[in-house]
Amino acid sequence: QVQLVESGGGFVQAGGSLRLSCAASGRTFSNYAMGWFRQAPGKEREFVAAISWSSTSLYYENSVKGRFTISRDNAKNTVYLQMNSLKPEDTAVYYCAGYSTRYYHDYSPPPYWGQGTQVTVSS
Repeated sequence: QVQLVESGGGFVQAGGSLRLSCAASGRTFSNYAMGWFRQAPGKEREFVAAISWSSTSLYYENSVKGRFTISRDNAKNTVYLQMNSLKPEDTAVYYCAGYSTRYYHDYSPPPYWGQGTQVTVSS
């Protein structure tokens, strides 16, 4: 059983920063791509960022490019999302996602998900 547990969400003013963490267990973490998604109230879940198994390929949704950074520490089985210059539009529940491939793809939802962590950005 693959388990993903997010942490680091909270309340922050516009322009501030947060770092989300996702701890993984139950499989060989280093062999698979990981990602972050988010879902705002009344909206569909959307892709935010992803990182390949060896951190050589990074992917970002256009609205977060230059502000968010995804990284991973395979020795700790943990993936991070550093969020800078936060905007009220970033307010959402953020979900950690585990893929069954070494690289990010968009043809099907990732098979593994965390419970989510709330990020609220005030104006």
